[in-house]
Amino acid sequence: RLLLVPLGCLALLLPPPGAAEFSPSLDSDFTFTLPAGRKECFYQPMRKEASLELEYQVLDGAGLDVDFHLLSPKGETLVFDERKSDGVHTVETEDGDYMFCFDNTFSTISEKVIFFELILDNMGEDGQDEEDWKKYVTGTDLLDMKLEDILESINSVKARLSKSVQIQTLLRAFEARDRNIQESNFDRVNFWSMVNLGVMVVVSAVQVYMLKSLFEDKRKNRT
Repeated sequence: RLLLVPLGCLALLLPPPGAAEFSPSLDSDFTFTLPAGRKECFYQPMRKEASLELEYQVLDGAGLDVDFHLLSPKGETLVFDERKSDGVHTVETEDGDYMFCFDNTFSTISEKVIFFELILDNMGEDGQDEEDWKKYVTGTDLLDMKLEDILESINSVKARLSKSVQIQTLLRAFEARDRNIQESNFDRVNFWSMVNLGVMVVVSAVQVYMLKSLFEDKRKNRT
């Protein structure tokens, strides 16, 4: 249910230039690579009196940092994070398209791997589900448990499952970032170990040469 279009492909299709769109699902996550010196923007249509929660993490790349902007439909800056590795932001929304951007223009060499997740609340789908359930609420006086009670239990289970999926997604993102850091540290340890080994070999060779030269008989034979 996730529809995400990069900047270049969307410029000819949608009014906001340099943006991408999500379908109105309640929970969406995406991982992408942001090249060095580039800025990528996405937008999310929202309803009035709804809630938009956005969490992002830099999984890989030198410094593990990125600039983040969140703009309202009126173009006002709601959130600005400078050189952050992660962040969580929640805003109460109005009708319109909210744009959020990840900026890596300050980096001239290193690309960044970025994960972000959107959680949308009060988007109107739950109300529609309740209306669908009410069509079947007939003759419930003969039942020990009302259909409304069943609906409440199902909604509670649904909310808990959604929260579990969200936590698992975040844990996978943390695990990916930690794995990248460990692999980077492993490569650094191997590199400097080889450098130290090379220095030790050179020093050993110089010491052997110096000791050998001390015991050489440099006196000239007289004839």
